[in-house]
Amino acid sequence: MKVGLLTREYPPEVYGGAGVHVEFLAGGLRPLTDLEVHCWTGSDAAALPAPGTDAGTVVRHRAAPGLADANDALRAFSADLSMAAALGGRDLVHSHTWYAHLAGHLAKLLHGIPHVVTAHSLEPLRPWKAEQLGGGYALSRWAERTAFEAADAVIAVSRGMRADLLACYPALDPGRVRVVHNGIDTRLYRPDPGTGVLERIGLDPERPYVLFVGRVTRQKGVPHLLRAARALDPRAQLVLCAGAPDTPETGAEFRALVDELVRTRDGVHWIPDMLPRPEVIQLLTHAAVFVCPSVYEPLGIVNLEAMACGTAVVASAVGGIPEVVDDGGTGLLVPYDERHPEDFESGLTEAVNRVLDDPESAARMGAAGRRRAVREFGWDQVARRTYDVYRELLRNR
Repeated sequence: MKVGLLTREYPPEVYGGAGVHVEFLAGGLRPLTDLEVHCWTGSDAAALPAPGTDAGTVVRHRAAPGLADANDALRAFSADLSMAAALGGRDLVHSHTWYAHLAGHLAKLLHGIPHVVTAHSLEPLRPWKAEQLGGGYALSRWAERTAFEAADAVIAVSRGMRADLLACYPALDPGRVRVVHNGIDTRLYRPDPGTGVLERIGLDPERPYVLFVGRVTRQKGVPHLLRAARALDPRAQLVLCAGAPDTPETGAEFRALVDELVRTRDGVHWIPDMLPRPEVIQLLTHAAVFVCPSVYEPLGIVNLEAMACGTAVVASAVGGIPEVVDDGGTGLLVPYDERHPEDFESGLTEAVNRVLDDPESAARMGAAGRRRAVREFGWDQVARRTYDVYRELLRNR
């Protein structure tokens, strides 16, 4: 079976959960299929193979040079045209995020092959993307809707995502929507006893720390966490591995809230650069509690990463997060209502302080999270379930 896996992000350029998903899914699919990954080049394009050049099983594409200053959505569509043209001879294509969905849809029409789409998030539920894309947001929504409604199968990463899909796109046949949860490599994400990273950052080993890892976007709810942190136990440190703001305005808001917090409490550590994965794993391992304040999250791989490292999680009860974080078992869930953000913020404060106040309970939740990650979210299972979707489509053609 010759499969084309289509994505914007692929190592060494992975910055979000969808990129992590594709990276590990590809590893699980390689023993099962003749896999060819088609992805974008990025800021390091000069050091990477030229677009359209096959580097083993990875083919990298870029937007047309004449679109260097164009809207990001147009640049995405240009890279998609390059992808679609390169997919001749594949039996099936599988696209991830709207950045690659149009490539999958065009390949389906051009080459007469099935198109599978994985729904990592939904553009209609991310209206703040208009701040980043401007008029391109209308184009991203069009590309997503077109791909979903025409796809031969749509994979939702959670039951919550499946419900959102059918609500946003009523023309989509429910029978074509399958649920395959995201996964986690628990051999890679596991407790790390080392402390070198903590020492380099300057963390006080005598004080617990609360950890956030994620991009500075409206979706991740970081401003809510920063306001909630005003009332956190003063003994606790706060570590923010937060970078890549969607817009200058989002970045400015984040910096202003961090500056305000620093004036009122000590122990606030902001790391604006993307850390290597081993360093993140060490930070996850030693955190007293990991916090995920997302206002929209189809599943939330980062929660699985924290759980696999044996750390208790406090997270918003949105999207697919309740399918990962067992409330009271592997962490605590906080209800989110966009009409009452102050209630959400006070709930975050209360939940984090509750974990900080009871280290024994936190340790039990962390151990339970590790067991749950190993038992239910292995990438080998995710790859096998995805392969089963491919095989069913090709068998029924």
